[in-house]
Amino acid sequence: MRTRRVLAGASGGGHWIELMRLRPAFDGFDVAFVSTLADHGDLVSGHRYYAIPDASRFRVLNFFPIFWQAIRIIGRERPVAIVTTGSAPMLPFILIGRLFSAKTLWVDSIASSEHLSMSGHIAKYLAGRCISQWPDVASKQAVEYWGKFV
Repeated sequence: MRTRRVLAGASGGGHWIELMRLRPAFDGFDVAFVSTLADHGDLVSGHRYYAIPDASRFRVLNFFPIFWQAIRIIGRERPVAIVTTGSAPMLPFILIGRLFSAKTLWVDSIASSEHLSMSGHIAKYLAGRCISQWPDVASKQAVEYWGKFV
């Protein structure tokens, strides 16, 4: 029987650190990683790794190549689930993942202690599940709270 695949993605910095703290949850799955920094592949040796451009509301044009890469990567990987700790460059993966029938989970950053991040606000409408690591934020923003992951 083929091991089920998970695609795990995050931008660099704190988002990536939070994703790395979730790695034990991926035990038993065939995991591929996506990030905005090429050198992060060294941190997940033994796994497939894809580097994508960074994008934000200030670099909107970068979303176009990310959408194409998301289609290509998800088409190649065929994950049963996509898990991300953000930020904006991961939104196309959530959207395309849903179109490919993957379960999708957006974990908003622990740094977003008073409200969802801007990307989290968008993700709560795109992702199958969207969670905050703060109970007050979760209740105010109509998302789930599963505890802190750090």
